[in-house]
Amino acid sequence: MLARIILTALPLLAVYLFTQLRWMRFKQYGKLPQPKPSLLWGHMRALYEVMSRGKEDRHVDGVFAAMSDDLGNPPFMYIDLRPVGRPMLIVNNHEAAEQITRATKFYPWSVPKSPTIKDLGEDWKRLRKVFNPGFAPSHLITLLPAILDKTDIFLEHLDLYAKTGEEFLLNKLLINLTFDIIGAVLTDTSFDAQHLDPSKRGELIRLYDELVNTFDNNSSGSRWWLAPRVGWKRYRLASRIDVLLKDLIHREYAEMRKLDSGSTQKKTPTKKSRSVLSLSLQAWDDLTEDNVREAADSIKTFLFAGHDTTSILLAWLFYELSRTPRALQAVRDELDDLFGPDTDPKAVRAKMLAPGGDDLVSRMSYVSAVIKETLRLHPPAGTARYPLPGSGFTMRTPAGEDVCVDGLVIYNCATIIQRDRTVYGETADDFLPERWLGDTDTSAEADSPAVEDNKGEIRDDKKIPPAAWRPFERGPRNCIGQELANIEARVIVAAVARRYDFVKLGLGEFDVSEKGKPVVDEKGRYKVIEELYNTMQVTAKPVDLMRVKVQLAAKAPASLA
Repeated sequence: MLARIILTALPLLAVYLFTQLRWMRFKQYGKLPQPKPSLLWGHMRALYEVMSRGKEDRHVDGVFAAMSDDLGNPPFMYIDLRPVGRPMLIVNNHEAAEQITRATKFYPWSVPKSPTIKDLGEDWKRLRKVFNPGFAPSHLITLLPAILDKTDIFLEHLDLYAKTGEEFLLNKLLINLTFDIIGAVLTDTSFDAQHLDPSKRGELIRLYDELVNTFDNNSSGSRWWLAPRVGWKRYRLASRIDVLLKDLIHREYAEMRKLDSGSTQKKTPTKKSRSVLSLSLQAWDDLTEDNVREAADSIKTFLFAGHDTTSILLAWLFYELSRTPRALQAVRDELDDLFGPDTDPKAVRAKMLAPGGDDLVSRMSYVSAVIKETLRLHPPAGTARYPLPGSGFTMRTPAGEDVCVDGLVIYNCATIIQRDRTVYGETADDFLPERWLGDTDTSAEADSPAVEDNKGEIRDDKKIPPAAWRPFERGPRNCIGQELANIEARVIVAAVARRYDFVKLGLGEFDVSEKGKPVVDEKGRYKVIEELYNTMQVTAKPVDLMRVKVQLAAKAPASLA
């Protein structure tokens, strides 16, 4: 009897499952632009076909860009990765991207980045408020000495490589520099990240390197159950990092309380740490385990995301300048005007630390344009948001139709958005810092296109919509550390750009004439034998980590003072 019931039910179950699968693949999000889906594979087959048309190890943004081209560049497109991953909505247009990052009635602080309730509102806002003082521009500029101290070590390494003629990975060297800087800024602690001998580096940077090495191009998006050994290794490394950071937080809090007590008893102020962590700990009367966990999670995010963004930016920036002699000369001319003709980094340091030095940093307008253009062409990452299933979150299509997209991972693809030809025209793929002159501000306050003229009237005179440039993303959840990245980049460029010439090796290497001179194209840039591209290693990094040699520039003194 039971067997007969099962035999009768199986065809009905099969019909039901087929109907559900068909609805899921073809009907559920059928109104969204998308490649032709497969009943069994969703869009995974289409994704594989596009991947196979180019470099297989290229960053997924390049794959999405090719898919978007195939579909006629819609403002957003649907990618069904079930059952391997969640279905996604790839946003390719700045106006559509604004629908994700702006505040709404249901999401007052914009669509969250994870499905957890604590990220939806008050907890997120409270934690952001705790860390805001440490990332205020007025505070960060006081940390110039720490940034310059770490930069001096980097310059010593560049001088060594210039002397030996040895090739090296510029991205790796910059990762160690920016890790050292952000460690000093965040915790007022030396992470010893810049030793050329890896065994002499601090424990935190060694654990980080080991963790990053588990995220190669093949495994970065894998579920733990697809690569359990890798997943377990990541868990162990992350746990060890957590222990180090929590110990650091406890020590910093104890030291802060000790100094507070000493100042009270002596009736005289005691010098305190000015680190981001120290300022944030002042918001808590007691250091509970929840506070320690929140602080450790936040510091981990700032540490890893912050140093990665700046190192990738600088690696691409120095490459783009080396390939564009017009832009490199403009940078050097601006630095001469601001810091004087002495190109010795020690002279630059002295000017920055003298009264009015912070004003010099803020007046580097062409350098800022170079930074902004580099981030436009080579954004280290986009943002992924997740409106909760059942929330009823909708996006409006160009035809004016509202489509429910809750339950989708929504990815604002900065690589596509920031090369949109309807915004940037025929030069969308060109390195052209001049497009930003008069609009070089990269701060959160620059989000609004409206400005007030000297008559008190509001006008909009920006050449490019602010929403079309979003490497730090936008809205309430924009990157809290964007001003730190900006200051770091300006300081390092000021110290490096006039002293060194970088020579790319391998991918991105310049084509040379019979006379051994680089060949200049019609846009004034050096031609390359084969284009350099990004790959996926947690974030978007140059595939070869920027393999270069370095030499002293013509006007540079022979050695550091």
